[in-house]
Amino acid sequence: MTNLNGKVALITGAASGLGKAIAELYAQHGASVAIADINQDAADKAAGAINAAGGKAIGVAMDVTDEDAVNAGTDRVVEAFGALDILISNAGVQIINPIDQFAFADWKKMLAIHLDGGFLTTKAALKHMYKGDRGGVVIYMGSVHSHEASKLKAPYVTAKHGLLGLARTLAKEGAPHNVRSHVICPGFVRTPLVERQIPEQAKELGISEDEVIRNVMLKDTVDATFTTVDDIAQTALYLATFPSAALTGQSIVVSHGWFMQ
Repeated sequence: MTNLNGKVALITGAASGLGKAIAELYAQHGASVAIADINQDAADKAAGAINAAGGKAIGVAMDVTDEDAVNAGTDRVVEAFGALDILISNAGVQIINPIDQFAFADWKKMLAIHLDGGFLTTKAALKHMYKGDRGGVVIYMGSVHSHEASKLKAPYVTAKHGLLGLARTLAKEGAPHNVRSHVICPGFVRTPLVERQIPEQAKELGISEDEVIRNVMLKDTVDATFTTVDDIAQTALYLATFPSAALTGQSIVVSHGWFMQ
């Protein structure tokens, strides 16, 4: 069930962190992978590492908030590899602030990257997945914050909740065209995005960085353990290779027990 031979995957925000781990694992299992990132040099470097390891990858410059850039980048992937079977909508950033101090520009930036980016990349991918009812899988990178709220993260929580609605709607609309969708909802993973949050939250909450880790990030897990990038990559592999629409429109929480559905 983990064979991706002949499949083509487009992964946004894939020059580092979770996206990079998914791209590397997909390539190991036979997929041709497009590393989409706003940083072209970083995308090319990540793709080069996959190619050097015997995989097949290209780097694609993509600002997921720009419709023209998304469309052009997606079309480039299809031109390079001949098809598009899997979209991982993973690009994301984090800005920490309480609601009463949150700049509207930062609110709009967060929703544009996470939510508009999810919509625009989906729309671009469906043009190819719907053609001849070829089908495909769209996976959104949500969060435990797709289900629960935390202080200081109003736009992030709002956007991650919104991805659930997008995925569930796509599951219904895409079914006649053999398209499935899911949301992976990680707990805290020690990516650069999370590492930056530790001192930011310590400052905002007036506690030590150790207390942020122990009493904020890992407090509700069953074993006080961070989720790993491999945990998320393996989940993305499972969802991409599942053989039928028996599994679609689902939110998969990967969090050491923090939020149990």
